[in-house]
Amino acid sequence: MHDHHSHEEHSKSSGFLRDIVIGMSDGLTVPFALAAGLSGAISNTGLIVIAGLAEVAAGSIAMGLGGYLAGQTEVDHYNAELKREYDEVERLPEKEREEVRDFFEGLGLSTEVQEKAVQELTKDKDVWVGFMMKHELGLERPDEKRAGKSAFNIGFSYIVGGLVPLLPYFFTDNTFQGLKVSAVITLICLFIFGYYKSKMTGVSPLQGGIKVMFIGAVAASAAFGIARLIEAH
Repeated sequence: MHDHHSHEEHSKSSGFLRDIVIGMSDGLTVPFALAAGLSGAISNTGLIVIAGLAEVAAGSIAMGLGGYLAGQTEVDHYNAELKREYDEVERLPEKEREEVRDFFEGLGLSTEVQEKAVQELTKDKDVWVGFMMKHELGLERPDEKRAGKSAFNIGFSYIVGGLVPLLPYFFTDNTFQGLKVSAVITLICLFIFGYYKSKMTGVSPLQGGIKVMFIGAVAASAAFGIARLIEAH
């Protein structure tokens, strides 16, 4: 029970962190690139704010929906495999018992112990199917509420990240001044975000921070440069 509870808590924590990473990374990068591109083409910070907020709203909905669909697909896949496994246990019990026996044989158990384990395990169909789902298919029962939680976590993280590069434009009428402050704040946030994300995943934190910051800088620079080229022609 303790191991199951620990695994469940670990899975929830991992899922939550994964959602935050997905939402925050895109939330910081995409609106930053958009604001940079608009700064290279127009001189009205009000329009940049409006366009940026519209993008943040649309992006958070799109990202949240993507998270919801991914979570729901995981649940649907598990339920489909569960139904199939129940059907196989019902129609092909000997074949399924043999698969259980092969598993215990792989653990190095003696033939006598294998038979006892198989008999004990297959007494209860639910336990039997649960065993097959986990050890044959490698599937853990997903959280039924995971899709909704994922949608909220990703969407909210996108909004939080997306507001960061837009904030400077609220306090200035000069687009280039807004872009300078936005670039400094956003690149610092990207570095911090990349640093801690890499630290959690076991990658070099410094390299991870620089990599994420570099990607954001390249995206914004490209958007700004393209906008300036278009404006010039």
